[in-house]
Amino acid sequence: MQTAPQTTDELYEALRENDRRPYGRTRTVTAEELAEAAELFGEPVPLIHALLELQEAYTYGSEPRKSPVVFARLLNLFDEQPGAFDDRLRHQLFWRFKWVANALRSLPEVPLASLRQWQTEMRDRYEKAGLDLQPYYGQAYQLAAHVGEDTALAYELWAGRTRSRLSDCEACETCERALYHLAAGDDERALRAWEPVLAGKESCQEEPARSVSYALLPLVRADRTDEVRRLHLAGYRGCRRNPSMAGEIGRHLEFCALTGNEARGLELLAENRTLFDEVDSPLSLLDLLTGVEVLLARVEALGHGELPTAGFPGRSWTVAALRAEVRRRADDLAARFDARNGTTAHTDRRRTRLDRTPLLESLELTLRPRTLADVAPATAPAAPEPAEALPESPAGLIKRARELDEQGHPDAHACWTRLRTLTTDPDYVHPDDPEAGPPARLRADLLEEEATLAERKDAHADAAALYEEAAGLYEDAELAGHAVIARASAVLAGAQAVPPRAEAEDAERAVPEGAGAEGADPQARTAAQVAVFSEAHAELVRLHEQAPGIAPYLQARLLRLRVSAHGLRLQASGDSEHVAPVLAEVELLFDFATRHGLTGQIAAARLLRATTHAMAGDLPTALAEADGLIEVLRTDGPAWHLPRALSLRGKIQLGLGDAEAAYASLSEGVRLAAEWPAESVDTPTLHAELAQACMGLGRTDEALRHLTRSAELELRAGTRFDAFCTYSNAAQLSLDLGRIDDCIALLDSLLLEPDVVDGELDDRLVAQLRLTRARALRTGDDLKAATAEFVALAAESAGWDDDPGSHAMIAAETAILLGEAGEFTKAREAVDQALAAHARDPRYEQVSNALRELARLRAQQHGPEGLTDARAFLDDAGRVADAARTAGFKAHGRSLDTALAYEHGRINAYAGAYDEALAALDKALGLLGEPGEDPHLAAEWAECVRLAGVVEGVYLERTAPALARVEAAADRLTSLGHTEEAESLTGLAERLRDGE
Repeated sequence: MQTAPQTTDELYEALRENDRRPYGRTRTVTAEELAEAAELFGEPVPLIHALLELQEAYTYGSEPRKSPVVFARLLNLFDEQPGAFDDRLRHQLFWRFKWVANALRSLPEVPLASLRQWQTEMRDRYEKAGLDLQPYYGQAYQLAAHVGEDTALAYELWAGRTRSRLSDCEACETCERALYHLAAGDDERALRAWEPVLAGKESCQEEPARSVSYALLPLVRADRTDEVRRLHLAGYRGCRRNPSMAGEIGRHLEFCALTGNEARGLELLAENRTLFDEVDSPLSLLDLLTGVEVLLARVEALGHGELPTAGFPGRSWTVAALRAEVRRRADDLAARFDARNGTTAHTDRRRTRLDRTPLLESLELTLRPRTLADVAPATAPAAPEPAEALPESPAGLIKRARELDEQGHPDAHACWTRLRTLTTDPDYVHPDDPEAGPPARLRADLLEEEATLAERKDAHADAAALYEEAAGLYEDAELAGHAVIARASAVLAGAQAVPPRAEAEDAERAVPEGAGAEGADPQARTAAQVAVFSEAHAELVRLHEQAPGIAPYLQARLLRLRVSAHGLRLQASGDSEHVAPVLAEVELLFDFATRHGLTGQIAAARLLRATTHAMAGDLPTALAEADGLIEVLRTDGPAWHLPRALSLRGKIQLGLGDAEAAYASLSEGVRLAAEWPAESVDTPTLHAELAQACMGLGRTDEALRHLTRSAELELRAGTRFDAFCTYSNAAQLSLDLGRIDDCIALLDSLLLEPDVVDGELDDRLVAQLRLTRARALRTGDDLKAATAEFVALAAESAGWDDDPGSHAMIAAETAILLGEAGEFTKAREAVDQALAAHARDPRYEQVSNALRELARLRAQQHGPEGLTDARAFLDDAGRVADAARTAGFKAHGRSLDTALAYEHGRINAYAGAYDEALAALDKALGLLGEPGEDPHLAAEWAECVRLAGVVEGVYLERTAPALARVEAAADRLTSLGHTEEAESLTGLAERLRDGE
């Protein structure tokens, strides 16, 4: 809190603002400051409100030691000045007797006699106030269940009583009944009791998250795996990072441990690491620690005790070390509760949880299923298993590596990987063998292999430097042909590494002043790229001409590099004039490879030929070439080219609209790719393309699996940017499909990755992930969390000077959410930011939509009092529509002018300005025109007629013209076949005739 409230009105506003904050330290500290400020006014009512807010912050911030102290002050105020408590405050006071009982029960240092004394105090106070005692018996049962004695009798005394105004909510009472049956070993009866809560029919501040955490294991035991998966994702999100729900988090960790999701359990533990220090409730901490121990014990039993994990602050932890510390602390807590209660209930319950064995070997919970191997510290990727055993001697290994490399065989990588390991050993001795050559040649070979791997990760600048270094070593070893290939490879890698802007300074002088780096003329950038690749090709030709007499397989590689240079130029320009030069180079490569019997290069030439035809838009020719190549590869090989050829054919078939054929090609490609090292056949791309084919066939679940598989393979290959892009696509797809929990769980997992947390990943990509998550939260009706994320993103994107359009879009969405929350001052600020950014980089539709929606919300929430502000929003929307019209912008669906006229009609109707509303709706109908055959236009037209009919016939009481309007519109829609749209108007006509 920056400044203390100076008036009681300011105090109440500050209390309302604090109430909107999530529970935690910030809210608690503010509540403490507001309670101190309230005392200075010397009035009881403001102080009562401040103390109630403070007790709530302590209760839901997991600080049970402080909650009873605050309540004692409230009780004293009630005893001294009962008249200061109106009915609502009095209700709050008596309700919170239960909060104090829960707080005292969670503290082992509070004697059992004191707990019973508080219950007596509660009973006496309720009787004196003439209140029903059902809540008292509820607390008596909860104490009996906590202690582990006389539970059945206490349950009957509570459960048999009728609910009263001060009873716990139905969801909480449902949970207590279900837990009673669960403790008795009756899973079936417990799950029946839980049904209304698990189905979302009953809820409160803690429910259904609390019930879900207890129901997970019974649901697994009942083989309701689809339901438990959904509930775990939604239920965990309802309690994550919440100190007051630490026990619930512990049960989610236990669930992960017992269903083969140990890696996810460790991920969730890391996300909630702050709870080790934040949870001040010993009972909640015991519940959390027991769940943590179940998880850690399972991980250790699987042989991963040395894995690093998140734990208590102040030091780093391994699984084994943290388990020992957790066990010590949890055992101590259980013993303290049992000593206080005079039973062994807590130790027994803890032992029961720790003794449970896994219920399932595996249960896929998220779109990103991971194993413990996936969360182990990053190591060098294991060498792929070659088709044949590798020679053991260095000389034999060097010979095999070069033979395979000459063929282009994927197993060469395994040989080079093994050689790299051998040569880094201090005891390595280079073989004295003529076939092995000098050490400089081997170093050059390894550098060339390293450069190839760098190129696969798009690290072209690094690759160019490595190729150049290799070329120098080849020259030292007097291997001129290899040196030429290395230098040629460096040329092409360098061309791909050059930023187009560095080659386009002259073109960029034409860029208008004030345009950002990304605002340069696209044609200038394209021209610069074309120039770079043309120069690279010329240099490759020069190198080729200066290297006569080199081995045929090396000449073929040079020719292939020349094809690539022209192919990259075509890709950059998209110019049909650049197609023929590529095909000419392909024919040179094909003819040369055919003359010399280089089967790998023959296949490569045909693959490049098909690719070029596809790039040129000649898909039938490309498909015929791919079909021919695949037939040859099946019979004559080389087999490792088949996955790439099938991948290309699948893409071409997708382009031709034949998703079924594409699915068959790409499925076979994925199956065959499993026989080869992933990096040699680009397995991630195969999975991504197969996902696209699945979408074309409506197989959305399978599409999601392939997308996430593609991303995980990219992560393992070290191409993390590409992996996160693919994951982003998967998250967006899951959101589009309405799989909200899957979307949020996937994004939560990604946003916990170390390079995201440490700020190493591209900030715009991270922002896109967060934006998708915020939209998913909004779709899932978690408006508070969605608004907080949107506000944060809007603040960050305000600094994106090179991308004001994205900021306009984010700020516009933020404004809508703030408007839905009734915070129109902040909404106005956000939409003004959107307008300012829109002025620099127009986003007509998004900004117009936001302004119209804010106008609707303002009028809907405030009626006539909000009309002026609503019209101000629409005035801004009118200016946006004018600018869009001038710019020739075409909106998706109805025009911005039509949407604006309709919104004028709607907000005037909300505000009671019915003549203005009807005039605006008539204008909207004129702009829409006749409905025609388009179902979307028909639906909009029908809705506009319906609202006009309501305004005219109901509010303006002009029944005859309204009825004529509506009946004519219904007949028109029926004649056009829009029966569903006509039904809504027919129903309105009947109501108008009946005078409703």
